[in-house]
Amino acid sequence: MEQLKHECGVALVRLLKPQSYYEQKYGTQSYALNKLYLMMEKQHNRGQEGAGIACVDMNAPVGSEYMFREKALGKDAITEIFDLVTPEWTSAQLFMGHLRYSTTGKSGLQYVHPFLRRNNWRAKNLCLCGNFNMTNIEEIFEKIVKQGQSPRIYSDSYITLELMGHRLDREVERLFVEAKQKGLEGTNITHYIEDNVQMANVLRTTMVDYDGGYVMCGMTGSGEMFAMRDPWGIRPAFWHQDDEVIAVASERAVLQTTFDLACEDVQELPAGKALIIHKDGSSAVETILEAKQQSRCSFERIYFSRGSDRDIYHERKQLGQQLTAPILKAIDGDTEHTVFSFIPNTAEGPAKSRTSCA
Repeated sequence: MEQLKHECGVALVRLLKPQSYYEQKYGTQSYALNKLYLMMEKQHNRGQEGAGIACVDMNAPVGSEYMFREKALGKDAITEIFDLVTPEWTSAQLFMGHLRYSTTGKSGLQYVHPFLRRNNWRAKNLCLCGNFNMTNIEEIFEKIVKQGQSPRIYSDSYITLELMGHRLDREVERLFVEAKQKGLEGTNITHYIEDNVQMANVLRTTMVDYDGGYVMCGMTGSGEMFAMRDPWGIRPAFWHQDDEVIAVASERAVLQTTFDLACEDVQELPAGKALIIHKDGSSAVETILEAKQQSRCSFERIYFSRGSDRDIYHERKQLGQQLTAPILKAIDGDTEHTVFSFIPNTAEGPAKSRTSCA
């Protein structure tokens, strides 16, 4: 088994109203993009290595692009990718963002999320990103090789994309057979498939063999969207839904400040469950894997998460109280000759600071 390595940030936005609604109410065609940008900036401390964004336009006409993606490396990657956004993005309904911070492992633009798997069938197109490290990726690699696949890249991200893409193909093919049995033909088969895809089936058959900590996020070309949390609850995920939008982030405080919400308006995604958003905008939290003994990542809560979160703030205060006695003992109670200092914001250089970082 490998050690857990990576800490990253995710951000998802799903619009639930027609684009004209947001233009009229908020005076912009870029409401979702603006929110995605804010969510990523407020999680900038979670990823200085690179960033990526993607979107899906479910209303794009046949023969035109409907899935878009941009990625960049470096601490200024967020600004760079949003500068590359074209007018086509403002017509989309599904948006996904990722911030990468790999403490070990391979680096480079090809390892920056989101990852995209293409197909001429909208429902078979898959875009994937996540805050994860799979500790048994060698076993998963061997499994898909035995299935007859030949992955081009050996990494947990790429292998997960191919495995989940394979399971998505099987789900679409299951529905194709079902549609034919119902006597449907032509594009009616396509509509049947897109209206009945069960991402829970795809997730259950994909994630059952994985070991490690993860929040796996994805969307398909036909409009399905999901965020799934590992059964040990190692990686964090929070979400909010109202009549305008559904949003997911790695931290609760990010959703609160981006959408001006109270703490009670944001829900934590339970371990082993997935928030699944369907093409029609309906959503449900479904059990994918049974929850196991909870093993929340202490590094996430002590170092990475924003201190403005209610629970994180109280946990850090309690930690300080618990450390007081051992520290005083270690210095023999000599506070007069001991220097106490805060931990600097290591996500930034000494000449810069960012108020969105914890």
